[in-house]
Amino acid sequence: MKIAFALWDSFTLLDAIGPFQVLSALPGVEATFVAERRGGVRDHTRRTTLEATKSFDELRDPDVIVVAGGIGAERLIEAKHPIVDWIRAVHPGTTWTTSVCTGSLLLAAAGVLDGLSATCHWASYDSLRALGAKPTSQRVVFEGKIVTAAGVSSGIDMALALVQRMHGTPLAQALQLAIEYDPQPPVDAGSPEKAPPEIVAMVQGLMTQLEAELAR
Repeated sequence: MKIAFALWDSFTLLDAIGPFQVLSALPGVEATFVAERRGGVRDHTRRTTLEATKSFDELRDPDVIVVAGGIGAERLIEAKHPIVDWIRAVHPGTTWTTSVCTGSLLLAAAGVLDGLSATCHWASYDSLRALGAKPTSQRVVFEGKIVTAAGVSSGIDMALALVQRMHGTPLAQALQLAIEYDPQPPVDAGSPEKAPPEIVAMVQGLMTQLEAELAR
């Protein structure tokens, strides 16, 4: 099984690494980081990179795609980035088409989510809606072979849910135990509904500032 983890400049690292940690452990899997071109792809912090070993042109028949998100996803759509055409081209042949965080905006731009329920980072629901999807606050959403995950950390949940669908609960449990994924957050502010209003506003401001910096 070929699993392609799609990257782009300024993607969010955990969006790709969380699902990779889970799905690359499946038997018989060929896990590949893919991007516009081979080589290092910078994350949004500009402090680290992942190595894309194949370009979009070189990998046209993945069984599963995992599209990472990031703060600059809407800029990619406006710029007609090749990742959108790649998603559109390979989706008909995939067994599973998945995304994490604002990666679902890229799926929507490719026409994959028209009229379907989907999720993304809570701050991008309006953008997802404008692209033709029906935003939901669920952490993981299945629509046929399309699977979308909410913000950043939910990529691990998505990957485990996908393993459960593909291989059953025991293997999903085994992989969850292997990575000791047992969330016990020290504070309970992981969604806009749980966080104090001033914290929500602060995070929205920081994200707007970061997006402006990345656009320079």
